[in-house]
Amino acid sequence: MRRPGLVLAVLWLVVLAVAAFAPAVLAPGDPLDGVPAEKLTGPSGAHWFGTDQLGRDLFTRVVHGTGLTLRGAVVAVALALVLGSLLGLVAGTAGRVVDDVLMRGVDVLLAIPSLLLSLSVVAALGFGTVNVAIAVGLASVASIARVMRSEVLRVRGSAYVEAAYSYGARPAGVLLRHVLPNASGPVVALAALELGGAVLAISALSFLGFGEPPPAPEWGALVAGGRDYLRTAWWLTTLPGLTIALSVLSANTLSRALDARFGAHR
Repeated sequence: MRRPGLVLAVLWLVVLAVAAFAPAVLAPGDPLDGVPAEKLTGPSGAHWFGTDQLGRDLFTRVVHGTGLTLRGAVVAVALALVLGSLLGLVAGTAGRVVDDVLMRGVDVLLAIPSLLLSLSVVAALGFGTVNVAIAVGLASVASIARVMRSEVLRVRGSAYVEAAYSYGARPAGVLLRHVLPNASGPVVALAALELGGAVLAISALSFLGFGEPPPAPEWGALVAGGRDYLRTAWWLTTLPGLTIALSVLSANTLSRALDARFGAHR
């Protein structure tokens, strides 16, 4: 096996997809039901991740919380991908004045820390996973826009694009058939990287209390809920935190593999 890390990352992402869309397959229990007599029980064969202060099975809550966090991350990346690609495409093809105006706006967004920008958007939109996803997505638009613009400028100077123009192809046709497909590879790799960043950002905002209200088992909320029990019940924060870390690392590993693949074809 040449790349075991990539294989493990893909397998982990597949498990996350199953947990997000069919959580009962991995954890058939109710994440809101608890047995008070079993509260703060450590990890065991009966409770893989232990139980929380209300006797709820932590593994079940982590699995059922995957959908909230992961679907929010996918929405954030999709929003950033659409808006960022559109901005980069327009900036790379419209001309100097439009390019300068759009890129100066992108520079302003890049100058603002992404978490601070997300907090500002959430404060304007309100709490909840959807609003958090929109905030995280808007904070990621600038990086995707810059990559798309640079790729569009690179592809526009290629010989096959000039040949298409010489044969009388329309600019819109050249843009859709030649420029956009050949410029999208690095953007896709960046989107995979942004997926890991979105999981981390959504978990951070959920940790701060901007996500779904309790008892929704968002990953960040689970970590926050175990802060008061660090000395007596380490698993309440450690195991959800490890789940977040593995998800981010898996997305980053996939992103590096995609970047190496598309970079080799440039």
